[in-house]
Amino acid sequence: MQKVLDITKADLASVRSGRATPALVENIVITAYEGTQKLKVMEMATVTTPDARSILITPYDVTTVKDLVKGIMESHSGLNPVSDGDVVRVSIPPLSEEQRKEYLKLANAKLESGRIMIRQVRQEAMKDLKRAKDEKQIGEDEEKIGEKKVQELTDRMIRDIDEIGKRKEEELMQV
Repeated sequence: MQKVLDITKADLASVRSGRATPALVENIVITAYEGTQKLKVMEMATVTTPDARSILITPYDVTTVKDLVKGIMESHSGLNPVSDGDVVRVSIPPLSEEQRKEYLKLANAKLESGRIMIRQVRQEAMKDLKRAKDEKQIGEDEEKIGEKKVQELTDRMIRDIDEIGKRKEEELMQV
């Protein structure tokens, strides 16, 4: 269940909130060297946020600056990268009210997806407990205790997802 929570956090980090974060560009796939596999930005460069409205990408190989700019432009992320010598700068424009609402809907969909995955893990754990009881590996008391622990863990993970969602909503609605 912790893995599901981590996946949900990472997924939510990719939702733009008007504030610069490395997660906005780290996983964009770039074609840098002809004839080789595509690379993620984080595999080609260091990504930093010097302030709340900009991202600075410093490539390990300065010959890939143009490829980084092109790849980010083509990613449909709504970001405008600019080549600045040996680095790429990305300014994050403030979000309009309409964009905020749209990103909030997207964030809520990702949160619900996380909740569904948590429930699926719970369902699998409950099936495993029942199977173990049916095969006489555990007793009925142990099954009930296991079910209670699984439910408590599920409730805690759902609360964590809800808390992450509240923070993201606050971040999105901040002007």
